[in-house]
Amino acid sequence: MYIAITFLIAILALLLVFWGGRVLLGGSWVLGFVRGTIGLILLGGALLIVLVAADVYSYRNLAEEHSVGTVSFKRLGDQYFEAKFSDADGLAQSFELHGDQWQLDARMLKWKGPLARWGIQPAYRLDRLSGRYLTLQDERSKERSVHQLIGSNYGVDVWQSLRGFDKKLSFVDAVYGSATFLPMEDGAVYEVRISHTGLLARPLNKQATSALNEWQ
Repeated sequence: MYIAITFLIAILALLLVFWGGRVLLGGSWVLGFVRGTIGLILLGGALLIVLVAADVYSYRNLAEEHSVGTVSFKRLGDQYFEAKFSDADGLAQSFELHGDQWQLDARMLKWKGPLARWGIQPAYRLDRLSGRYLTLQDERSKERSVHQLIGSNYGVDVWQSLRGFDKKLSFVDAVYGSATFLPMEDGAVYEVRISHTGLLARPLNKQATSALNEWQ
């Protein structure tokens, strides 16, 4: 579905490029300034649409609950861990996290009204991985860590733009989905799953289960 949406946006961009080129190259230059201005506006609009299409393409369709990856931890020091996130496609990223707990966030687009009735499913993109300390004193005084996961780097943020108009839009909600903060422990491995309600993390090995039981 989102590949089709991206394809339609790309066609619109090509049409704007075509029209912009005709305005710039066609006819007499008596009205050159006007033609040039209109042509550049059309070409600029085409570029903007291409960037929007690229950002939309970075989102994934969310038809039903499924795994988005695993997070594993290696202790580097006191309240200091190496976190390795491996997504569902096998792409691995490593980050250094400070604190006692971790959280994974995702951006979600939830369609409403006619779009939902037409069967367009919600979409998501993994956003960031962060650490947190258990005590408020540590939170205020010790080093914090938040890392951006691989996403769109095209200079256009569709989700943030929609979120700015969230209360005024009747066709979409731009929301965060966050896994609950869970304890970091040396050797612990968690699976992260996503559904329409957000992210959920589950322990996959003994170290993670033991850390979770002690924390609760």
